[in-house]
Amino acid sequence: MNISEAEAQVMEVLWRSSPLATEEIAQTLRDSQDWQLATIKTLLNRLLNKGAISAEKEGRRYLYSPVLQRDAWLNRQSLGLLDRLFEGRLAPLVAQFSSERRLSTADLEALKKLIAEHERND
Repeated sequence: MNISEAEAQVMEVLWRSSPLATEEIAQTLRDSQDWQLATIKTLLNRLLNKGAISAEKEGRRYLYSPVLQRDAWLNRQSLGLLDRLFEGRLAPLVAQFSSERRLSTADLEALKKLIAEHERND
């Protein structure tokens, strides 16, 4: 399932709290996006058509909830990035990030822990 950057922003709102009505989504996005209500309705319709969200009628409005789980989406996005930019190899990705941004002590410890766990499982 391919989700655009704008659709992902709507999904982030729904992953944090749902079900939500269109107006509630617009209110949440108000500070980060200058989108009209019609834009949010369009994004919701796209997400509905893709099967990423569901809608339940409540009175005169619809309440939206995610169907697509955030972890599953992040996994696909991460693997896609790795495949597209680094031929599926993790080390060049880490090297690229560390050359542009200093890795914190916590990042280095987390990487060491991942390597140790991987070595134990091999």
